[in-house]
Amino acid sequence: MKQKRLLLGDEAIALGAINNGIQGVYAYPGTPSTEITEFIQMQPITRERGIHCRWCVNEKTAMEAALGVSYVGKRSIVCMKHVGLNVAADPFVNSAISGCNGGLIVVVADDPSMHSSQDEQDSRFYGKFALIPVLEPSSQQEAYDMMEYGFRLSEERRTPVLMRVTTRMAHSRAVVEVDTEAKPIAPISYPQEAWGWVLLPANSKRRYPKVIENYNDMQAKSMESPYNIYKDGKDKSVGIIACGIAYNYLNENIGADFQHPVLKISQYPLPVDMINRMAAECDTILVMEEGQPVVEEMVRGILPVNCNVIGRLNGKEPGVGVLPRTGELTPDSVRAALGLPAHEEYPASQVTVPRPPALCQGCGHRDVYTALNQTLAEYPDYKVFSDIGCYTLGALPPFRAIHSTIDMGASITMAKGAADAGQFPSVAVIGDSTFTHSGITGLLDAANANANMVVVISDNLTTGMTGGQDSAGTTKLEAICQAVGVAPEHIRVVVPLAKNMEEIKAILKEEIEYKGLSVIIPRRECIQTFKRHAKEKKNA
Repeated sequence: MKQKRLLLGDEAIALGAINNGIQGVYAYPGTPSTEITEFIQMQPITRERGIHCRWCVNEKTAMEAALGVSYVGKRSIVCMKHVGLNVAADPFVNSAISGCNGGLIVVVADDPSMHSSQDEQDSRFYGKFALIPVLEPSSQQEAYDMMEYGFRLSEERRTPVLMRVTTRMAHSRAVVEVDTEAKPIAPISYPQEAWGWVLLPANSKRRYPKVIENYNDMQAKSMESPYNIYKDGKDKSVGIIACGIAYNYLNENIGADFQHPVLKISQYPLPVDMINRMAAECDTILVMEEGQPVVEEMVRGILPVNCNVIGRLNGKEPGVGVLPRTGELTPDSVRAALGLPAHEEYPASQVTVPRPPALCQGCGHRDVYTALNQTLAEYPDYKVFSDIGCYTLGALPPFRAIHSTIDMGASITMAKGAADAGQFPSVAVIGDSTFTHSGITGLLDAANANANMVVVISDNLTTGMTGGQDSAGTTKLEAICQAVGVAPEHIRVVVPLAKNMEEIKAILKEEIEYKGLSVIIPRRECIQTFKRHAKEKKNA
């Protein structure tokens, strides 16, 4: 039985995973992927079936746990944003060598235009690098349908499958036809070639040629894929390759009126024969893809030098035959590349004005930065190394309190490196969830060296930036710090409130002057989760 539902792309992926018998979802929250896990957490069937849906400490542990599920013959998905795949890269790349038993889909949500990210990384590179097949849905319906297809592909080819979506696919809604019943969860079964999971060099050397052979076979399989479609057209002056959501934008502009040949690509490796056919028939090939020019560069490598390939590499300003080099594709930029007249535009509103993001009123991070700024004002050469979280907004007015933000966990290790080089004071600011994600190992380095630095773990008892998910370190931070070697007398807990400002500043001053490693933990619940919990308590 089927029914129609209005779903986000993330929700379509989540429901597709549930309906195809997953044993668990493993993830660390990161926009625009967070809603996949949250949707699964909210479904009654999740509790009925005992589907694992707790947040993981980071993306690496999530990938490894999902591999454990696969080892015992059950299906699972791993969800993360694009920069999270960097954290999970070690087990992800190695999983191509070990292979799969139960189906495993790694869902990565890229963020072109960097709405909430540090870069425009394109995860399709990772699929090619690891020799793992990639699925890239062009619609919410495909996102749902591809879960069944992806699990079958994973189990048939004994390989993980990477599903790559982007922000607009993840966060836009469409009507999706879905199953009303879910497939059963598979029983435990073990790999037939268990030795392949022991990646000693001798085993890996035997496995690697099979991985390459398997990848080459999957290139042939991409020619047969229902998601790679060649549509002929009468006008051969230009052939269009449209990847993932770009095909959606193409349809939005031309509908069923395909005057030019169009190759829709939503499964990788590339269908080389289809591309060669287009090159033989068309004077020029226009490549439309969301993110970096991954396919455009590969097509240039596949085809003869004299073949004219255009797309995102042609220039900075969109126009006929040209797509913007950075940022998201849009229906309008695709329209311009097709040479179609622009839609009517409306002038910008004179009533609403842009409002930059800011820390919430009542947020404990505000008091932390106020105390830091007032205390550090006494030190002309101070430097504050911060991290990824809502507290990164401390870089903006009115605080302007931090000097760097690079990646998850970098605050502590950068502050240590600066301290090693003689920087004083050297201060790290990190949130509680980011600390357990990837800050603990940096703190261990700092403790082993007794680095002359202060680490501020701003503990709001949640993962605030992505909507208030559970934080892995809640109630454990002091014990963790002491366990890695921070002296107990230099682990200080404060309550970041205006009335405590003088006390906080005095403690900061003491620990800055201490010639060694200190940790200060300002602890107060996130104002947003506090309001939510108060409402829940009132309604109980």
